[in-house]
Amino acid sequence: MDNFTFYSPTFFVFGKETENKAGEYVKQFGGSKVLIHFGGTSARKSGLLDRVEKSLSAAGIPFVSLGGVKPNPRSGLVYEGIDLCRKEKVDFILAVGGGSVIDSAKAIAAGVLYDGDFWDFYSGKRVVSAIPIGTVLTIAAAGSEGSGDSVVTKEDGMLKRATSSNALRPKFSILNPELTQTLPAYQTAAGVTDIMAHLYERYLTNTKEVEVTDRMIEALLLTMKHEGPRVIADPNNYEARANIMWAGMMAHNNSCGVGRSQDWNSHNIEHELSALYDCAHGAGLAVTMPAVLKYVMNHDVMRFAKVAVRVWGCQMDFDHPERTALEGIEAFRNFLISLGMPKNFSELGAKEEDIPKLANILCHGNGRPGSISGFVTLTEEDCAKIYQMMV
Repeated sequence: MDNFTFYSPTFFVFGKETENKAGEYVKQFGGSKVLIHFGGTSARKSGLLDRVEKSLSAAGIPFVSLGGVKPNPRSGLVYEGIDLCRKEKVDFILAVGGGSVIDSAKAIAAGVLYDGDFWDFYSGKRVVSAIPIGTVLTIAAAGSEGSGDSVVTKEDGMLKRATSSNALRPKFSILNPELTQTLPAYQTAAGVTDIMAHLYERYLTNTKEVEVTDRMIEALLLTMKHEGPRVIADPNNYEARANIMWAGMMAHNNSCGVGRSQDWNSHNIEHELSALYDCAHGAGLAVTMPAVLKYVMNHDVMRFAKVAVRVWGCQMDFDHPERTALEGIEAFRNFLISLGMPKNFSELGAKEEDIPKLANILCHGNGRPGSISGFVTLTEEDCAKIYQMMV
């Protein structure tokens, strides 16, 4: 196990009707004027925004609102939010939505206190300070409610890039599983996929002797394996929704990733797909992950065989561990397909003729050196081959 530091200060408020306490927690964490940041019309139509606004008013906290966050959040709205916060002297951002809304809120929070272009933070510059944010989570998927991570798409060039800083960790996050019950099955399945991808990205490590976090990751994967089909079969299953929502947070606040190297190549490869085709991130991962796993499997075949046995119930073939590893990858892929996720490029809306462009932007865009690094270093040629495996 490697040396590590771990800081996870977010205050979690979990359970039914907890969104009605949003104003109380904004006040507790020092907010005196709030930007409510949200996505489309569903937050208003469902009555969620009304409840949040009522709680802020009851706490005596004035607010302004900025909606319009899209999946794969865009830089244009971030610039608009930064300007609005400065104009209105906002000192706290409340993100009401899923990962895209929270990631956009984090970008605004960092940009408000920065003299330059917020995109600098998505090009390698470290976020040192940001105005505080809180969240009211409506989708279990990205884990942004408990992490310091943010992913935004720059509209000039459609570059989808990430930043990470403890300064971006939410001060509090309100998690009411009831708020996810109206999600379409496809969006729920995409969320389950994203959660499992966050776990696999940490499981693919070159660090030895990390049994504690290995077992934590395996337990969460088993939870998703159990709860995913239950929630697709019965969208109103509160207990299944609750387990998925907490697993989503645990999968990405890095408690499962400390003391070990991590991968993230699958996320980087998928980011080009959702940037170019605007597909759901989880759906893109459902197509990307199995291809990446097969491509890099021989780097440490026993690690793949281990998760195949411990999570997917495969029988270990000690003479040919690669067979066990492949069986586990196929079991993972088939599980995602059973939830309703796409299985190839065409179902995702991607085009084979775009592969050279995808691989080039992935490895060279935004100052990258011609490759991406993680569990295995992948060149532009490697990435093109992986995209081809998805066709």
